[in-house]
Amino acid sequence: MASGTVAVASIIEINGKWRAQVRRKGHAPITKTHRTKTAAIAWAKDIEAKLERGELAGPAVAICDLIKTYRKLRDTARPIRDDSTEHYTLKTLERLLGDIEAAKLSTEDLVTFAKVRKDEGAGPYTVNCDISKLSTVLRYAASSKNLLLPDSIGIARPLLSHLGLIGGGGKRERRPTEDELNRIVAHLTNGRGLVYAEAVLFAVATAMRRGEICALKWEDIDETKKLALIRDRKDPRQKVGNNQWIPLLPAAWTILQRQPRGDRVFPIEPGTLSKYFTESCRALSIPDLHLHDMRHEGTSQLFESGLEIQQVALVTGHKSWHNLRRYTQLKPEDLHKD
Repeated sequence: MASGTVAVASIIEINGKWRAQVRRKGHAPITKTHRTKTAAIAWAKDIEAKLERGELAGPAVAICDLIKTYRKLRDTARPIRDDSTEHYTLKTLERLLGDIEAAKLSTEDLVTFAKVRKDEGAGPYTVNCDISKLSTVLRYAASSKNLLLPDSIGIARPLLSHLGLIGGGGKRERRPTEDELNRIVAHLTNGRGLVYAEAVLFAVATAMRRGEICALKWEDIDETKKLALIRDRKDPRQKVGNNQWIPLLPAAWTILQRQPRGDRVFPIEPGTLSKYFTESCRALSIPDLHLHDMRHEGTSQLFESGLEIQQVALVTGHKSWHNLRRYTQLKPEDLHKD
């Protein structure tokens, strides 16, 4: 074999674990972290042998192609709904990283991605979820194509965390003031269209998620009982078939009746609604406010109106007080109100 084409492995201890990296001219470095040095050495020898036999050689595959492969894999098990958060996460990954060759995905690429998402209004937790979904896509799609990719995401995570671009969820306590909400609604009405403003008001009145609002159809409205059917509502234990009827209280019912009749009540896309909401906040210099905070606001208002926990849960869909509490920011001064 000609000089310069031999695979070379390096084994390095990092924070009590062992990182094995195999390099070969013409290939992106292949890296994996192991619990023990023995396991790292064994893995590196296996990769070296596969490279020598040409088993890891193959055509360049773009990330967008792996995303398409992942969607097809999911179609055979648990299809990704067009109105789901996962669907829009994959679209975001494809939009910002799709043209990059998967084997050449770099830390710089991921830092740039995270900074763009931050500029779009995504917080560290949301960006972390985006990165985690990308890791899942690369793992399963590459496996189905018999590709072995470097652990680009694992390598980038420490820097992303250090820069504050990814992080844990934490409990948000941000609620819009009445003035902020009025200004956002006015800005959306004048700049993007009344339907976007109405969708934001409906989010507050119902505590519904953006995907639920944008997917709601007129055929799912029971006008006699003033109920709305949310199909396949998000639930960690039941991914499909978790349909739920929720009451449309007076504020929500009034907003609903203002909408023109058609297929969907709010014929807009969730990602676009979030984008325009964030744009409005920036234009109005309203800091640290996200569209999802309207769900928090709506839940808090339900409690402030005097409803009990079990009554609020009928609206929000929460199964326990522990989870419901995360979406509730009550104001101590309100306890003085009659």
